Amino acid sequence: MQVHNVDLTISAVRPNQYPTEGYPEIAFAGRSNVGKSSLINALINRKSFARTSSQPGKTQTLNFYDVESQLFFVDVPGYGYAKVSQKELDKWGAMIETYLSSRDQLQGVVSLVDARHAPTKLDQQMVNLLHYYDLPILVVGTKIDKVKKSKRNQSYSLIKKTLQLGENDELILFSALDKTGKDQVWNWIEQKTK
Repeated sequence: MQVHNVDLTISAVRPNQYPTEGYPEIAFAGRSNVGKSSLINALINRKSFARTSSQPGKTQTLNFYDVESQLFFVDVPGYGYAKVSQKELDKWGAMIETYLSSRDQLQGVVSLVDARHAPTKLDQQMVNLLHYYDLPILVVGTKIDKVKKSKRNQSYSLIKKTLQLGENDELILFSALDKTGKDQVWNWIEQKTK
């Protein structure tokens, strides 16, 4: 998709705040600082539209980005950030699960993991949750430019095995720096939102 127009429509915390346009939605989920904003910015050809932050845990709402008045990208709060109270984390968890489990417009979830390491317990829980709700999943291994080319197949296999990805789940390695994987991510999104 050629992206020229993107708007932040709303930052929502409850279903009655979700947009009513009816466009298909793709959600982006991942640990704090895994590169969610960088991926979104790469996909929409912007430098800093989705706010990247050196301070993890900044996204605390479901941010609905209207892409070309054809679909919404939904930026989900990052998980695994410790400097927030347990009560706050539980609130985020409930908000995310409500969205994932009840939103008819949701056509798939891009679940980001750091390709430099094995996926964490929290990454595994997120993928298990998406499997539980039978949502189409694209796992994106970020920061692949920081992995030697000779080790990338190893990273790919480790992510696939650790997350126990099924035959319907897809995995793409991505770099915000050199845009490796960007076109494949868009292909997946376009297939899901036709």
